[in-house]
Amino acid sequence: MQKRTFLKMTALATLSAWMPWGNGFAKPSLSSATGLYPWSKGLRRGNEFVLPNLPYAFDALEPAIDAQTMEIHHGKHHAAYVSNLNKAVAGTSFETMSLEDICMKVTEASPAIRNNAGGHWNHSLFWNILNGNRTAETAPQGALAEAINAAFGSFEQFKTKFGEAAKGRFGSGWAWLVVNSNKQLLITSTPNQDNPLMANLVKTEELGLPILALDVWEHAYYLKYQNKRADYVEAFWQVVNWNQVSDYYNQLFK
Repeated sequence: MQKRTFLKMTALATLSAWMPWGNGFAKPSLSSATGLYPWSKGLRRGNEFVLPNLPYAFDALEPAIDAQTMEIHHGKHHAAYVSNLNKAVAGTSFETMSLEDICMKVTEASPAIRNNAGGHWNHSLFWNILNGNRTAETAPQGALAEAINAAFGSFEQFKTKFGEAAKGRFGSGWAWLVVNSNKQLLITSTPNQDNPLMANLVKTEELGLPILALDVWEHAYYLKYQNKRADYVEAFWQVVNWNQVSDYYNQLFK
């Protein structure tokens, strides 16, 4: 079986497991979501989580995101989440779990595990949907473009709604584009380092597999944009790797 076919079947099996339960939907079993995110397997070495390398140079996102911010964001903030996660899970039942499994079970975990596991996973996805090589499309194409038009009216309306989620998140957090349990595109946002994989922490209808993420913590933009989060959100569209986002989507629906 070809690798891409296997990954698609694994992710589809994950989504198809979301069956009606109670007044909402069943808690999704997203541990197999690692098939959708190949980089996830590189987030640990043995029983320790590790900081992944950036897939591009610190200055590759200039001028939208400056090199100093990237260096500090990756080498200090993300690295701290990894280090603190290893300390938090040591000697617990979470020590040998995949990062997706931990995210799914964070309501059973300490705040330190919840915050640092989310921080590690969220940033790892974020680096992978940024276009450091500047070879990707500047807008979604194909099936993803059609799905965005169907769900939001147009690409421009999608950007407006996603931007509203990012700018409207009070304090620190993230904006997301996810494929939900009905295999539909959905825009949502989460506080702090929570994410849409975290059952019982987000609304059941907003659980899903993230394919696009935007970090709106101040450390992600303050050196360049100060308090102008809206300018940072607008600049984000210059560096989205739509080829990668489309690839996540196509693995589910091709």
